[in-house]
Amino acid sequence: MKQFFKFMFASILGTFLSIMFAGVLLFVIFFAMLGGVISEASENGPGKMEKVEDNSILHLTLNKPILDRTSENPFENFDFGAMKSQNGLGLDKIVKSIEKAKTDDRIKGIYLDLTSIPAGMATLEELRAAIIDFKKSKKWVISYSEIYTQGSYYIASAADKIYVNPAGIVEHRGLASELMFFKNALEKLEVEMQIIRHGKFKSAVEPFMLEKMSDANREQMQLILNTAWESMTKQVSKSRGISVNKLNELADNMTIQDAKIAKAEGLVDELYYKDEILTEIKKRLAIENDEEISSISLGMYSTTLNKDKKIKNAKNAKNKIAVVYASGEINSGKSNGNIMGSETISKAIREARLDSNIKAIVLRVNSPGGSALASDVMWREVVLAKKAKPVIVSMGNVAASGGYYIACAADKIVADEKTITGSIGVFGVVPNAQGLMNNKLGITFDRVETNKHAGMMTIFKPLTAEEKDIIQIGVEKIYDDFITKVAAGRGMTKDEVDAIGQGRVWMGKDALKIGLVDEIGGMNRAIEIAQEYAELEDFEIVNYPKLKDPFEELLEELSINIESRVLNKALGNEQKYYKKIQSVTKQSGIMARMAFDIDIH
Repeated sequence: MKQFFKFMFASILGTFLSIMFAGVLLFVIFFAMLGGVISEASENGPGKMEKVEDNSILHLTLNKPILDRTSENPFENFDFGAMKSQNGLGLDKIVKSIEKAKTDDRIKGIYLDLTSIPAGMATLEELRAAIIDFKKSKKWVISYSEIYTQGSYYIASAADKIYVNPAGIVEHRGLASELMFFKNALEKLEVEMQIIRHGKFKSAVEPFMLEKMSDANREQMQLILNTAWESMTKQVSKSRGISVNKLNELADNMTIQDAKIAKAEGLVDELYYKDEILTEIKKRLAIENDEEISSISLGMYSTTLNKDKKIKNAKNAKNKIAVVYASGEINSGKSNGNIMGSETISKAIREARLDSNIKAIVLRVNSPGGSALASDVMWREVVLAKKAKPVIVSMGNVAASGGYYIACAADKIVADEKTITGSIGVFGVVPNAQGLMNNKLGITFDRVETNKHAGMMTIFKPLTAEEKDIIQIGVEKIYDDFITKVAAGRGMTKDEVDAIGQGRVWMGKDALKIGLVDEIGGMNRAIEIAQEYAELEDFEIVNYPKLKDPFEELLEELSINIESRVLNKALGNEQKYYKKIQSVTKQSGIMARMAFDIDIH
């Protein structure tokens, strides 16, 4: 009887604690959602509106990371300490909102309230194109900032007028890319990265082998930066009426030292304080100085949009175009955070293929690559889908190596001018930590084996020459398979693909010239092509993969959030270097991945 009461009270206590935990969890969820609403409302701009009124402006800040697809999870990247969401709208919702505002009679203009824009080069290209398209409505666009980074200035240059704080800064110095090399650090730790690769340009392994860029890598990096800068300066030149030569001269001489010089050289129109900007907006809205500006944030405005449609008369359309978002580093298994899982993406493509209402598929690729095996798994699904319906690829900031692998079988490939693509090459990495364990830590290993190469993939002994040859054969086979599939998908010979392959990276503009992509454009252009191929008039857009239930992800997000907050507090913006080290140390096996990331700051 004593044991009975013991277990009964333990059961009651467990139930009570479970109820308490559920209550606390619901309490956290409630205030998280409330915090998200408050956060969004606080960023509404001058008038802090929550609905669209007549004679309004659309207020764009663009100061949060811009992914391809807007997350529907209110807890993703939520800062529970500050009770504030770190999520911004995805490129899909931003562009759609600007398109809607173009024809919305209540919206009279766009106010770009800019600082730094955390986005890649191709994303900036699509944002700028959306603003230029908005101006076709004859509505106005003005921009203001205290500090224009090169990325935010590139967006601002599309505006009718650019204003900067009198004590502000306009950055204009050209582009640079800095790579991190681990060779010396690994030597000090007595860790050897045993590398087997194919492709003289396959520079993903160089950080383990060298102290600086190889000549081949430097050549491709210089071409990428030159192409991007040339494109940017041409666009700014067209918008601002400043010659490309003059823009380069200003950058070379670091002429733009303060706001006054920026105005004198024509990069900005006026030096205004915030109150003067508000007065300017009131003039444009034809309201009195004592009246309040009707302003709505991009986030709030996006919630007023109807169900995602591309064509006005698509309310009851049975015809659909599926947009499959394939973003992140490629691994096997399910997608998670910034990882693209082959199982998740393959399932999404398969569902779109088997749905008879879906008449075409747009595969949005934004990936530097990763596992060669996982890439091949997704490539197979693209091939099967292509037999059933049109498949169009839209490339984002980067669609390289494994990212190009999964794209090459499509009917047509559309890339932005500044998309980084190609990198057709593979490599294998097997760490050897014997020196670290034996000499630094005093740990030794012994083993027994049934066969000669049973322990081949251990990280605690070096590969033999024979074992390196075995892996090299595997790398060569995968590379040959890679270029064979690219050749088949692109209507080229293997030799032609090999000549532009070898791991070399290209920008979209150059990739078009050599046949790796078919057309320059963004997501909207890819959808237009899919519509043309499927011969559709009215259609609805549906997005894949299906988003997870937010509540199922809550506990996972809580743990991720703690790590993110610790890293952010300790390292700030430099946490990207920690993540890079973390990423490269996890690489193993045969990979199809690009070496570097390029951002405009």
